[in-house]
Amino acid sequence: MAMRPRNILKLDKAKARRIWLEAQRLDRREPFGSGAEATAAAVAHLGYVQIDTINVVERCHHHILYSRIPDYRRDDLAQAQSQDKSVFEYWTHALSYVPTSDFRYFLPAMKAHRAEPKRWAAVGSREETRKLLRRIRKDGALTIRDIDTDVLVEKTHLWASKKPSKGLLERAFYDGELAISARSGMLKTYELIDRHFGWEKAPTPASERQVAVYKLDRALRAQGVVSLDSVCHLDAPSKKAVAELIAGRVRRKELVPVTIEGAEKVPHWATPEVLESAASPGDELVHILSPFDPLIIQRKRLRLFFGYDHLFEAYLPKEKRVFGYFGLPVLAGERIVAIADLKTDRAERKLLVQQWTWLEPEPSAELKRQVDEEMQRFERFQLG
Repeated sequence: MAMRPRNILKLDKAKARRIWLEAQRLDRREPFGSGAEATAAAVAHLGYVQIDTINVVERCHHHILYSRIPDYRRDDLAQAQSQDKSVFEYWTHALSYVPTSDFRYFLPAMKAHRAEPKRWAAVGSREETRKLLRRIRKDGALTIRDIDTDVLVEKTHLWASKKPSKGLLERAFYDGELAISARSGMLKTYELIDRHFGWEKAPTPASERQVAVYKLDRALRAQGVVSLDSVCHLDAPSKKAVAELIAGRVRRKELVPVTIEGAEKVPHWATPEVLESAASPGDELVHILSPFDPLIIQRKRLRLFFGYDHLFEAYLPKEKRVFGYFGLPVLAGERIVAIADLKTDRAERKLLVQQWTWLEPEPSAELKRQVDEEMQRFERFQLG
């Protein structure tokens, strides 16, 4: 006799949004406090903060932290990376800042990369890499600008370098032999990883199961309500192990299966505690978000929860753009109300509005006032 399906909790979109915004800490003005400690706390809570090269406005790793730390300073991240060493750089779904406390969960990926390099920029033989490592061990940390013995080659793709040594540095980085000990814009300083962290004993590599547990717990903490796709964003090989973990936690009643209004056939899960606590709206805050913000980067999830399709149009010809070159979603409370195509004119010290698109047909005077106030704050951050 076939078993009847268990009752599954149904979430309307409003509650689903509130849970996600609370998990992302975008519903309060100072969720992590202030100062350098807030930066490390924010990275630890979110699990990762994506790094990107585009600097039409401030680079996204600074932008993401600013959205959650009102008095954020770029020096706070530099301190966390280079002095406190509470964060480090490595690949998640993209190159990101990650809590150093999570380092052991990345050791298996480093080992796998040593066996079979997969990152596009990591090129060069192991012998060439070892020679470079010997130089760093002898002479100290260096940047690509410190290497002047390269015979320049033609670029093989847009993000490549004419210096072959860049590929060697990237390989040793992804292999887990070098750490990025400091960063100035996109200029990275590389140091031997053991010397950078000063470990008496290196962390123990996590097992495959422990890595899966880590990924699931990270998503539950930063997303509140999760799907298999949201836990394993751009990480399909992890889905089988994560799905098994989810099934086990459901059996033990540590996770509750839920459906979200408008996507009843897509399984989601949340902890009982989250479902019981997230009921009321947060503060009516306005945020001008990076297109690489954790709230925005997963496009299908964003569409489901907010009914908003974000278009990243920087790589489209101008005539095909709808919202502009570098559209930034404007979040007001629980709604994405506008898209702002902004550009920082650093020479003239002002923030330029290239294009503004309201998504609400008749924005109220109060909403306009709140958005204008946030725009002024955002400009001060850009020029600070």
